[in-house]
Amino acid sequence: MILVLNGPNLRRLGTREPSVYGAETFDDLAALCRDTGRKLGHHVEVRQTDDEAELVGWLHEAADGRIPVVLNPAAFTHYSYALRDAIAQRTAPLVEVHLTNPAAREEFRHTSVVAGVATGTIAGFGLQSYVLALHAIAEIKRSQP
Repeated sequence: MILVLNGPNLRRLGTREPSVYGAETFDDLAALCRDTGRKLGHHVEVRQTDDEAELVGWLHEAADGRIPVVLNPAAFTHYSYALRDAIAQRTAPLVEVHLTNPAAREEFRHTSVVAGVATGTIAGFGLQSYVLALHAIAEIKRSQP
């Protein structure tokens, strides 16, 4: 299993600033992730929350279960030390993803407090950021004994 966890406002994809985030919906994203997982031989569960505490709880669940994670922390990326501390407890690969390239956006988006405890970060490729992250996790899992 691979968890795909999404932070605040991502359920609003398709209606939230489509000029920035695209016209695809959250349902499109979830279907793409599940389909990609199937092709890679993994079950993918996609979740979204606007609640920081719930996201932290899901990260604890992943750590306790040694479950790999694709995480779009959204706005929590830039200030949530609680999220960072939860990610630091990970026991399996965790790839941070972003639809857009934060480094090419407003200055406050340039810093990720979670990147330093993630396995890696993929950003700027729209929904394909998730596909790339799922491929990365599948490859890491394949190469582990």
